[in-house]
Amino acid sequence: MSGAIPADGGIPAEGATPAGGATPAGSAAERFHEDWSRLLSADHGIAVHPGLLGRLAARTAALLHRAQQDDPFEPRLAAQAGADLVDGHFTDPVLLARAVELLQAQPAHDGRGPALTGAFAAGWANALRERTLREQEAIRTAADAARLEAERALRASEARFRALFESAAIGIAIGDTDGNILAVNKAVQELFGAGPEDMVGRRVDDLVHPEDTPGVWEAYEELISGKREYFQFDKPYYRQDGEVVWTHLTVSLIRDDDGTPQYQVAMLEDVTDRYRLQERLRHQATHDPLTGLPNRAAFFERLEKLFEDPEPGARFGLCYVDLDGFKVVNDSLGHDMGDQLLSAVAARLKAALTPLGHLVARLGGDEFVVLLENCRGEQEAVAAAKTVLGALAGPVLIGDHKLAVGASVGVLERRVSTTTPGAAVRAADLTLYRAKEAGRGRWTLFDPKENARAVSRYAVSVRMPAALDRGEFFIDYQPLYRLADGRMAAVEALVRWRHPQLGVLGPDEFVTTAEETGLIMPLGRWVLEQACGQAADWIKHYGDAAPQLNVNLAVRQARSAALVTDLSRILDNTGLEPARLQLEITESTVVGPEDEALRTLHGLVDLGVSLAVDDFGTGWSNLAYLRDLPVSGLKIAGSFVGDLHEPAKDGATGWRIVSGLVSMAHALGLNVTAEGVETRKDAERLREMGCDWAQGWHFGRPVRPAEIARRIVEEPEGRPVEEG
Repeated sequence: MSGAIPADGGIPAEGATPAGGATPAGSAAERFHEDWSRLLSADHGIAVHPGLLGRLAARTAALLHRAQQDDPFEPRLAAQAGADLVDGHFTDPVLLARAVELLQAQPAHDGRGPALTGAFAAGWANALRERTLREQEAIRTAADAARLEAERALRASEARFRALFESAAIGIAIGDTDGNILAVNKAVQELFGAGPEDMVGRRVDDLVHPEDTPGVWEAYEELISGKREYFQFDKPYYRQDGEVVWTHLTVSLIRDDDGTPQYQVAMLEDVTDRYRLQERLRHQATHDPLTGLPNRAAFFERLEKLFEDPEPGARFGLCYVDLDGFKVVNDSLGHDMGDQLLSAVAARLKAALTPLGHLVARLGGDEFVVLLENCRGEQEAVAAAKTVLGALAGPVLIGDHKLAVGASVGVLERRVSTTTPGAAVRAADLTLYRAKEAGRGRWTLFDPKENARAVSRYAVSVRMPAALDRGEFFIDYQPLYRLADGRMAAVEALVRWRHPQLGVLGPDEFVTTAEETGLIMPLGRWVLEQACGQAADWIKHYGDAAPQLNVNLAVRQARSAALVTDLSRILDNTGLEPARLQLEITESTVVGPEDEALRTLHGLVDLGVSLAVDDFGTGWSNLAYLRDLPVSGLKIAGSFVGDLHEPAKDGATGWRIVSGLVSMAHALGLNVTAEGVETRKDAERLREMGCDWAQGWHFGRPVRPAEIARRIVEEPEGRPVEEG
């Protein structure tokens, strides 16, 4: 890296500011620059001209301030600041530690403090390493020259080499090709905390450390055999006092005039401080700061290693854990209490599961995960889930509060070869929500069929927002017939989704998801617009012969205050008379006489639109509520008629129930429609009971608008059902 200090990119040039490189008074940049200048002005074992020091302080402070503020974040600016300090001979590790402390104390844009600090430290370390390597290369060249001069009996060169060897700041050791250490300089003795008698005569292979970088000793064997000239590794050593020192090791081969390997020269740079800094930064990057557990990144790194080269038949397990009622603690007692609870939960899970060899990680919020490597089967995974619930069974004492904490656990146990890391986590997450839906405080085992259904629902919900824009929805119309004369009285609009992967989906397959996600509002508005436009077109072409239009309202739609305004606009835009539109609501739309939804329903009736209760008999069936609703029609649920043909059920009683519903509805002045009519016999019996309308496969399945138009044109004169 260059040590030049250009004056560009907004960095103050020489003479642009005072010696301290002051920025506009009162700014955060000024305060940081002053702190930075004081740091560099402290005694770090070097002497720098005040003018040069001022420019260096201004340059590096400006680079760091830009790195703190620029968007997007540019790590190279912070790295350049670190490199410039090394080029200015600021290489004291104490200075680096104080600089890191100062940077960590500064407010950073978008929480980039750790990234800024890491980039600065990396730039400093890389520049120092490059500088050291240059020194090493110079030393190696000098050592080679000294050897050649010695072989030519040039005593002056031998003296210069000895002086360089003894006074070099970097550790140098010389050994023969048999692995015996022949000489070490003072820097090596200080590095190992040993005297020359402790080092000379030892063998190189006595200096093995358990954390040696893979390949270091293979490279050493190749070097002393003459297959390579040098190698470099980061390698730890034990000091004489038992402490560990980390070094950047460079070993070079020295040959005689014939090219035969003669000596090996090792140069050792103490990089312990840099190594420990990197370890701290890595720990911060891979561990949750609140609980100390491995974080999401560390968990996925560990999980993905299982899939890199698994043994045949290798299995693993996941326990996806979510606390029950944690939001109540946060909302009622505050986030500080919630954080303490999370820390206590993490400690319990770690104490209970780590001794079993399982990894416990925090994924975020109140979600934890347990990874079982080399799992022996579902029983072990379920046992881990039970251990989780057992660990959280007792209350947690925090201050004066005894907090009861429970959890739900989704359990997945699979062969590694049958899935992927991402798919496994998604499956465990979906299984967790099945556990919550089942009542919380329990574990649930992964079920492939349930998972497939959940994935299908997810695929539907993901694509649905854009499906309207892509024109993937369309409407079929199912006819409703008057039983008295056998003529088509109305059509019910039924939305369909032509899904590109799943094919044509009926309402039962996506309306519930649309309700849960709120997408039912734009979808329902689109259905009203399209269906009203189609009904108006039929009236334009066929006049009074055109059928009434029935459209289903979802619960969320009926509870929307904007529905009346939206429908009024739609009717105006399409030209459809309100009296030709009937909206169908379910019994769950209104849950009592004080329900706010009643106001919306009355507003719809005031527009001139009629209302009917759909699927009557499947909800609460409260007749008092039915009396209070502004409805003019009632549709008996198809399950009533369908159950009449079940051998295990009393058909006579069923028909009496249907007859009673018809009589009750007529007593309330309601038009009655029977759903699910599939036979002519059922249609005739319903007509005899006085049922007004019917729909079902006997009268026709949902069809395209063109088929409805054909029926309007070709429909014969009306006649009772029994004559048809």
